[in-house]
Amino acid sequence: MGVAWIIAAAVFFADFLIKTYLRTNFSYSSIPVIEKIFHITVVENSGAAFGFLRGKTTFLICIGIVFILVFLFVMKKEEKKGPLFLASCGLIIGGAISNLYDRIFLGFVIDYIDLQIWPVFNLSDSCITVGAFLLVWQSYRRPRHKPDSKKNNSIHTQVNSKDTSA
Repeated sequence: MGVAWIIAAAVFFADFLIKTYLRTNFSYSSIPVIEKIFHITVVENSGAAFGFLRGKTTFLICIGIVFILVFLFVMKKEEKKGPLFLASCGLIIGGAISNLYDRIFLGFVIDYIDLQIWPVFNLSDSCITVGAFLLVWQSYRRPRHKPDSKKNNSIHTQVNSKDTSA
């Protein structure tokens, strides 16, 4: 579980430092990095993804806390905690805590990655998305539970023995 917490802390602090720097120095600015493709645009998002539930900060804080607690419970219950699972969980938890921090202490989330064809987002949003994708991908990669071959052989033997006695 230590790997997940190290990654979560790295995501939180990296996003915190970026948000603080941009908010302090470039608030309400848009800086083209690659003209018409990628800009750093500092905005205050008082809603959830895509501005959904704008102005419902208290509700979003409650949902964020519940999400984090449920996710930690599920994470703890998972039996096979491989490195990719732990990294995925670290990305999700770090991103969720970072955005929750903004909502609690600022009343909104600072977004700054502007791809010009998509709503502005931040590092935490990206980490949550990548972590969720990796968890889904892992669930399809896992080997399926194989039936116990001894049970199948004993059933097969019983059926065959009935066939020969008839």
